[in-house]
Amino acid sequence: MKVHRRIVMPFEQLRRLPLAVESAGLNPDQERIVRPDGYPYYHWLQTISGKGSITVEGKTHPLPAGSGILLFPGVAHVYESEDGGWETAYLTFGGSAADGILASAGVHQSIFFQCPADAAVGRLIERMVDRLELGGDVFGIEASTSAYHFLLTLTRYGATQSGRKNGDPDRLDQLRAVVEWMESRCSDPSVGMEQIAGVLNLSNRRVTGLFRETFGQPPYAYFIQLRLRKAKEMLTSSSPLSVREVARRVGFRDASHFIATFRRHVGMTPEQFRKLH
Repeated sequence: MKVHRRIVMPFEQLRRLPLAVESAGLNPDQERIVRPDGYPYYHWLQTISGKGSITVEGKTHPLPAGSGILLFPGVAHVYESEDGGWETAYLTFGGSAADGILASAGVHQSIFFQCPADAAVGRLIERMVDRLELGGDVFGIEASTSAYHFLLTLTRYGATQSGRKNGDPDRLDQLRAVVEWMESRCSDPSVGMEQIAGVLNLSNRRVTGLFRETFGQPPYAYFIQLRLRKAKEMLTSSSPLSVREVARRVGFRDASHFIATFRRHVGMTPEQFRKLH
């Protein structure tokens, strides 16, 4: 028998991360929900099987299998099963970059999506719940990354009720391509702005504009955050590494530069961080 699986993340992550998951879940028997004041964060609700309906600001819409709605914060809504046995997946998220990411995809208000089976949007949430249940994501970084890939998948493959694609798929693919490239080059100390812009074959100014619009910071600052995220993972892993080795693995040419950068961004030295966590 399926059970309701719900993961709630620490609230402080919503204030600290550019894109942060507040909750994720799978509900095999969705109950009636009434929210006259809406939800405080972005809320994705999707039908896995069965059929439900949602009333948004006084208008009722069906939610058959494969369909979903992205609700903006504070939008009044009620949803319930149409015939019993309504199975849903949901994700709530926020963060300083959430508005920009959705705006870059052309999503500016609550909107319905119809997702083809091969888009696997529902399975992305299921995998996210599986990983979160294992624990270990103490900084919320993995959940944040999963949420970003979810939004890319949704806005790339999800069509609105009218059948129109949302946003600019090429732009979303550009961002995904350069972020994935950054992930793969974190250990390379030679990476600079020229190489980052070269991935997209765009000018430094254009790439900087894309990153500022989406993440609220320039690309090299984002790259440093990726390096520090990986450093935190290494510092708290079960196989301890020296600070010098961690610095080398995340692309710093010397330990002193790594320690100074870590302290400036995190507020403590790598060794203090290791002891704390």
